[in-house]
Amino acid sequence: MPAGLNRAALAWIGFYAAVLLAWLGVFAMVLQNPVAGLGDMPADFWASLCIKAGQAEFLPLVAMWGLMSMAMMLPTFVPSLRCYMDLSHSGASNARGAVALVGGYVGIWLVASIAGAGAQYGLSRVGLVAMTGASVSGWLTALLLLGAGAYQFTPLKDACLAKCRMPLTFFMERWRPGTPHAARMGAELGVLCLGCCWALMALGFVGGTMNLIWMGAATVFMTLEKLPDIGRVLTRPMGHLLILAGATVGLHTLVTG
Repeated sequence: MPAGLNRAALAWIGFYAAVLLAWLGVFAMVLQNPVAGLGDMPADFWASLCIKAGQAEFLPLVAMWGLMSMAMMLPTFVPSLRCYMDLSHSGASNARGAVALVGGYVGIWLVASIAGAGAQYGLSRVGLVAMTGASVSGWLTALLLLGAGAYQFTPLKDACLAKCRMPLTFFMERWRPGTPHAARMGAELGVLCLGCCWALMALGFVGGTMNLIWMGAATVFMTLEKLPDIGRVLTRPMGHLLILAGATVGLHTLVTG
């Protein structure tokens, strides 16, 4: 096997290893969640990531969101990374540039993790979010569902998705050689991905930020949504479904509240 292909293979191995480690980290947090009852091994660091945000240090909470973001968003980056790696056959890219591309992308989501942690911290402080990171307010749940559903129909969502679904066009428009520019393109793709997915990520406060079923389902949906042929038939139906769910929760809260 040529040396270039060896480096490409190593880059892919490193990428999927990062995804696996992120999911293992999330699973370890769930095992040590004091409300999950799934494990009793002493692990102060992991447990500190899972306790009620109002009782936790802010930095461990950011670490929790960072791991979640890597576990959920790195799989959605595969089409863009594959497109970039395909350019290595023409000598336009290399494994070092691929690492920089992923680094730029991850950097944006780590910054976004600070906002997610801040939101959970604030909502916990006012009693709207439980220890699992799930909403305990019917009105908050309805608002999150309605907001995420409505966002599926916005021009901003459409514009970001269009770029994410056509990574080759993105690279052709912005291509410049060099590792620093690869990192910049990765950051730009991270911003576009954030524009696509932030409202869906906020639904973690509905299912629970430590809910593996929600995380897995959201990861699969966000990955499929970025695929041109499949994504186009998923985005708007999901919007209708979320709006219907939000209206149902809101009506139930109004009647029973």
